[in-house]
Amino acid sequence: MLTVTDGIVVSLDYTLRLDDGEIIDASEQEPLEFLQGYNQIIPGLERALNGMKVGESKEVIVAATDAYGEEDEDAYQLVERNIFPLDMELEEGMQLRMRDAQSGEAVDVVIAEVNESNVLLDFNHPLAGEELHFQVKVVDLRPATPEELAHGHAHGAHDHE
Repeated sequence: MLTVTDGIVVSLDYTLRLDDGEIIDASEQEPLEFLQGYNQIIPGLERALNGMKVGESKEVIVAATDAYGEEDEDAYQLVERNIFPLDMELEEGMQLRMRDAQSGEAVDVVIAEVNESNVLLDFNHPLAGEELHFQVKVVDLRPATPEELAHGHAHGAHDHE
């Protein structure tokens, strides 16, 4: 009988809550499918799943350091208000997707503060500093294909060319 180990494709039903019990994510229509041991999910959850069998469920509490890290005080950047369109409503707590000037990659940022001339952007992951509470159930396990192992991630049905 298969258990969760490195190189196994895991199908996982999960519900993710914060300390206050607020549900912030869940596998709704279909389970999350990932390749165990390839850093596709946060380290604290990946470690806790080792050895689980199909049909098994458990609660996993992951400390911030094993999830999205602690909040980084250096991950804030003050920018001029005029880099945004004048008619754009900017408010504290708003999430924005911006392009990194060097890499061109899209990054998610949160507006920490805003006034007429400046905007303070928070580049921390929205879940940085949070302890995460997962309720998980292993729905299916299968050995990864050689192609999946070579690519380092699971290929869902929609990935086949």
